[in-house]
Amino acid sequence: MKLAFTKMTGAGNDFVVVDNRHKTLNLSREQIEKLCDRHFGIGADGLLAVEPGENGADFRMRYYNSDGGEAEMCGNGARCFARYARSFKANADALSFDTPAGRIHARFIDNDVEINLTAPQGLDLGRKVKTAHGVVSVDSVNTGVPHAVLFVDNAAEVPIVEWGRELRRHEAFAPKGTNVNFAQLTPSGEILVRTYERGVEDETLACGTGVTAVGIISHLAHNAPLPVRIKVKGGDTLQVNFKREGDTLRDVTLRGPATIVFQGEIDLA
Repeated sequence: MKLAFTKMTGAGNDFVVVDNRHKTLNLSREQIEKLCDRHFGIGADGLLAVEPGENGADFRMRYYNSDGGEAEMCGNGARCFARYARSFKANADALSFDTPAGRIHARFIDNDVEINLTAPQGLDLGRKVKTAHGVVSVDSVNTGVPHAVLFVDNAAEVPIVEWGRELRRHEAFAPKGTNVNFAQLTPSGEILVRTYERGVEDETLACGTGVTAVGIISHLAHNAPLPVRIKVKGGDTLQVNFKREGDTLRDVTLRGPATIVFQGEIDLA
C-alpha cells in the first residue's frame, strides 16, 4: 500500500501530514514511528492526520509524536495542519478544528498562520526542584500539553539533553512527565528558547506550545511586552499574545510560519 503524504515545517518543527478525511487510514504506532524515522522513513518530529470535523468544526486534528504515541496538542503542528487543511476549504481566511485539548481557530495573515490556544491551566511560578546539578527554579504551565520553563543566562550553553531528560521524567511532574524549555531574556526584549520535547525525547528546532508557555511566563514573571517575540533554535521568531483579566488568561494566540516542504508517496509496510 502506498501512502500519500505532505512534509511540512513550522519554524523548524517538522511533520508528516496525511489526509484521513474518509477515515480509511488506521496507522499503527509502529508505522507512525517508522514514517517519522529520519534514517528509514520520511523523517519528522511527528505525524498529523486530517479527520472530518463534528459539531460545527471544519476538521479534527490528530497528532502523534515521533515515537508513535498520540498527544493532546502541538502548536507548530496546529499551524501546519491549518495551512494544509486550508486547501480543502477553498483557501478560506479562517477555519476551525478540534483537538483533544479543545477547539482551535486558525487565521491566515500574509505568510503566517495564527492560532488560538485553549486557556492555559496549572500555572505554577517559581517552584524549587531538586536536580542532579542542584536546586533550580522552575515555572510551569499547561498550554495544551505540560511545559516546564527554566530561565538561564545563556541558552546556547545549556546541556539540553542531559538537563531536559532529567526534568522531563522528574517526580515533580509525575505521572505524565513534561516538556522542558530553556529560555534566555535579551536586552532587545526578544526571548531565546530551546526545547526538549516529550515523545520526541530530544531537542527540537521549535515547539509551539513550548513557545506559548515561555511567552506567557515571560510576560507574567519578567514583564516582557506583548506580543512576546520568541526566537527558536530553527531561527524563526514567533509571536505569543493573550489578554489578562485578574488571574484569568484568555484569547491566547500563537503566530508564525507554516510551510510545505515537499509531497510524495511512500510504501506503507
